[in-house]
Amino acid sequence: MTRRRALTLASAVLALVMSDTAVQAHDVAVTGIVRVVISEMSADAYTLAFLDAGTPPLADTPGILPAGCHREAAGGQADVGLPRVVFRCDRELTSEDSINIPWKLAGLMVTANWRDGTTASAYFAGDGRAIAVGLGELRASAGSRLRLMRRYFVLGVEHIAFGIDHLLFVLGLVLLVRGPGSLVKTITAFTIAHSLTLGAAVMGLVSLDRGAVEATIALSIVLLAREVVIGARGDRHLVHRRPWLVAGAFGLLHGFGFAGALGEIGLRAPDIPLALLFFNLGVEAGQLVFVAGLLAINRGLRLRHRQQARRLEPALGYALGIVATFWFIERL
Repeated sequence: MTRRRALTLASAVLALVMSDTAVQAHDVAVTGIVRVVISEMSADAYTLAFLDAGTPPLADTPGILPAGCHREAAGGQADVGLPRVVFRCDRELTSEDSINIPWKLAGLMVTANWRDGTTASAYFAGDGRAIAVGLGELRASAGSRLRLMRRYFVLGVEHIAFGIDHLLFVLGLVLLVRGPGSLVKTITAFTIAHSLTLGAAVMGLVSLDRGAVEATIALSIVLLAREVVIGARGDRHLVHRRPWLVAGAFGLLHGFGFAGALGEIGLRAPDIPLALLFFNLGVEAGQLVFVAGLLAINRGLRLRHRQQARRLEPALGYALGIVATFWFIERL
């Protein structure tokens, strides 16, 4: 956040605090920020209420409301004469929808009141042309169960596919393990462990600082890389005989890392069980594809270049350690 934007947001917060009893105390011309309340009145009816004097008029132009929505009425609130828009949609709004306000303001402070009794607030900065209000940040519903399952499964696959630190940890496990039986137990232990902490964190039972978690995940890769190098030299001990212990212990940390991804999206209470299940399934699907690819590459190398394949393992261990050490220092 730039210094100018930080000062603008700070002034907005101060204005909001001072304006609890009098709407007129918040001057849009000074703060450049408008307070907005989105209320879900029924399955297809919503209102947008603007709480501050000096709020610009909201024209009835295409692109403001989500697809399938249309303005039903507009007018002023009886007590202060401020804008209020009523609109209807041919479906329930979901976390993938957004409302685009075409105002050249610093931003919007938006509160959403949903029919299930949940409330969420967020600040949306302007870009000098418009302000996009993503309903996902306001804990909008994921929609139908099928839509929810599909969305969170895809999110799980994407998170593991683009979560390079998690993939490198899995690579380290594959390098550490000897034999298919041991590999199955190791990957299973990692899965169970990160599923437990992911669920506990999303449901609010356990909370850890995300920065510390990310740094520790990097450190877990460093320690795993060390064991890969030691094992390649022939010095094998408990970690190499029972790699599932390492996978389970560090998997608990990685679960908190996965929880950070879901925390950024925002989950409504009714969505949590299915969202957790299918996010986890997506993570595991991506993980299994990655492991299968690694095993195929390893088999191909061993069939053609057995000696070179053996020399590659400690080199990969050193590479893992170097990258993860850089991440650890950076995240600290």
